[in-house]
Amino acid sequence: MLLSRRILRGRSWNAGRSCLCYLTSTPSTTAVTTELKPNTIAQFSSASSTSAKLKFDGSYKLNNWYNVSGRYFSTNAVNSQPTDGIIDVPLAQTGEGIAECELLKWFVLEGEQVEEYQPLCEVQSDKATIEITSRYKGKVSKILHTPGDIIKVGETLLQLSVDESAVVTIPSDASTDSDASDEQKLEFKKTHGNENLSTPAVRSLAKQHGIDLDDVIGSGKNGRILKEDVLNYGIEKGTIEDKPASFNPTSIEPMSGPEEKLQEMAESLYQDKIFSLRAYQRAMVKSMTAAASVPHFHYVEEINCDGLMELKSAFQKENTDPDIKFTFLPVLIKSLSMALTTHPLVNSTFNLENYEVTLKGSHNIGIAMATPSGLVVPNIKNVQSLSILEITKELSRLIKLAMTNKLPPSDISGGTITLSNIGSIGGKFGSPLINVPEVAIIALGKIQKVATFKDDGTIYPVSLMTVNIAADHRILDGANVALFCKEWKMYIEKPELLLLHMR
Repeated sequence: MLLSRRILRGRSWNAGRSCLCYLTSTPSTTAVTTELKPNTIAQFSSASSTSAKLKFDGSYKLNNWYNVSGRYFSTNAVNSQPTDGIIDVPLAQTGEGIAECELLKWFVLEGEQVEEYQPLCEVQSDKATIEITSRYKGKVSKILHTPGDIIKVGETLLQLSVDESAVVTIPSDASTDSDASDEQKLEFKKTHGNENLSTPAVRSLAKQHGIDLDDVIGSGKNGRILKEDVLNYGIEKGTIEDKPASFNPTSIEPMSGPEEKLQEMAESLYQDKIFSLRAYQRAMVKSMTAAASVPHFHYVEEINCDGLMELKSAFQKENTDPDIKFTFLPVLIKSLSMALTTHPLVNSTFNLENYEVTLKGSHNIGIAMATPSGLVVPNIKNVQSLSILEITKELSRLIKLAMTNKLPPSDISGGTITLSNIGSIGGKFGSPLINVPEVAIIALGKIQKVATFKDDGTIYPVSLMTVNIAADHRILDGANVALFCKEWKMYIEKPELLLLHMR
């Protein structure tokens, strides 16, 4: 207790000679930890050569971030300081659980002058594609990696030649939320009044896109909100379009003549080829490995889609927007959400460690998409609150982002159930694997005309679609899935019933 009082009064604990000073994570420094009040920082170090006092502010609680005499400190390593004007630019933490990224392409060359916030390169994790921007103005001294390399988080991407006076010690994770939670950062921002720490240009940009700066976490010095913070926040929330990188003529490989191509093909025809799985393909490996531990059972049903086809034709006839193309999928997604409302167990997730099932309040329906970069499953958020037209527009947006490899993490995470539309490629039947921790996935087959018998023996054509529901048998049994599918089938075969139950 006496030790706590001395700390709170700014006194030393060693005969008045040593005083509390700047916090540090240097291993050689003696660290002392004591039990203080909840609103008091409980980690500090001593140094006899410094006489600065540490002032405690009990108005906020912060675990990893400190503000002492106008400087930031972190329990993690900070960006390397410039040596002879050269500074290392590391790969920052791009998202929770991300340990490495694949380098897709460079936007700069060695010897090229770069401006602050200028894109340096594009990397891809197993969750999303991200542009890495420069924090400093300077010249590219050395590029340490080539496109296709797998780079660990924290590893140096390139070296910049900068003016040492322009460099400020900033935590390497200042622009991420890997160590300090969003709640802690927001509390820190509010305590220090960071709503004023932004330039007029940044405030104008936020106003232009309808963004409240109180919701944006600043990554600049003293929590200043930077232009890139506003842009990243707007892209994540969908208020700002994430435009693809500008065209770089130097990225085009020269074409060789037909003779060289034929020779190359002839030489490689019988040679083994090895390639590494990247980005989304690695994510698929992890997902399918997790799915192998789940006991699956499959429920197959045939659904009459005559009414669905008529509804699609009616939508298309009344469509005046050339950018909107109506398909069967938005109606199937909306009808699926309607059935999930009365069968919430199908829209749940399972935690094996705690034996807990979470009934998800939102219907975030994932759509499996085959892209040039591999299989990815973005999801449409809160389908229960969207109209069929809104679902159509959102689906179109996700497809465009997926095909250009520009899906942000927010569009990929948080799914509650998945649809795999193999029928769009031509398959009649599929046996899907669950996207853990979800408990169900549905494969949609191709709609095809088949001959069907009436009760009196006459034959008539019907548009039939085969659906295969894969379920986690630890949570769902046959009766759960059969009753759910029966209601979903009713909405598809009689789309007019959607009008009676839609809110």
